[in-house]
Amino acid sequence: MIPNSSFSRRGLLQLASVILPLRAASFSAALFGIETPDAGSDGISVRDNYPSYPPELVRELVLVAHFDLRRVKELVEAHQSLAVAAWDWGFGDSESALGAASHVGNRPIAEYLISKGARPSLFSAAMLGQFEVVKAFVAAQPGVQRIRGPHSISLLAHAKAGGETARPVFEFLQSLKDADADQPAPLSDGDIQSLMGTYVFGPTANQQIEVTADKGQLLWTRKGTTGRTLFHLGDRAFHPAGAPSVRIRFTEESGAVLMTVTDAELVLTARRKQESK
Repeated sequence: MIPNSSFSRRGLLQLASVILPLRAASFSAALFGIETPDAGSDGISVRDNYPSYPPELVRELVLVAHFDLRRVKELVEAHQSLAVAAWDWGFGDSESALGAASHVGNRPIAEYLISKGARPSLFSAAMLGQFEVVKAFVAAQPGVQRIRGPHSISLLAHAKAGGETARPVFEFLQSLKDADADQPAPLSDGDIQSLMGTYVFGPTANQQIEVTADKGQLLWTRKGTTGRTLFHLGDRAFHPAGAPSVRIRFTEESGAVLMTVTDAELVLTARRKQESK
């Protein structure tokens, strides 16, 4: 796996297992939220967000675009415009289906999506080994190599995911010295253990945040959502994957551990639950 990716293969498969495929209903009914209430009735019910795509459909496409060409084809062949859809995994970390295929190096899915109208990007070009395209991007917009893709994955990592075909792109980007991701500040095992737990910011079950650990990094998960890898900036301050402007800080107050999330005008404070003895 690519270093600093917020999605592990295990995490993707776990998320896939809880998304119910939309095969049971007709695709048009699932897509537009159209239901026939009773046999013989002329009435239909249209979902409130029509003509926008159902969020669960977009999320499934972006998820399976990491690894499942067959399912991608099922979804896109039924409605080609889905090829350009994108999903926000949290904190504005937006990922398109092509972006998903690109950062894991899934060439067959990336090429299929582009053939169906997905918009090629600098990141897809890097993974696909399109050297002249990447070189032209850098010449036209100096410093573009420092822009991060979904989940804060670097342009260099996309080229690395492309394997031998993308080796010239990888070597070119490596020569620029700044196309790779910055390494997070060190975080000891003791610090990780001291910050893990359940943080509460309201009375209901989904007003809780679980802080866990995965491969030496903290994982931030609001109940009912997808977890976000935290990148340590130093002094117990972090930013979540794909959102470098958001700050998540941990402090201690009267023996309790507090988490403060600063996201533009929103400032959220949560207190860690005390473990039962």
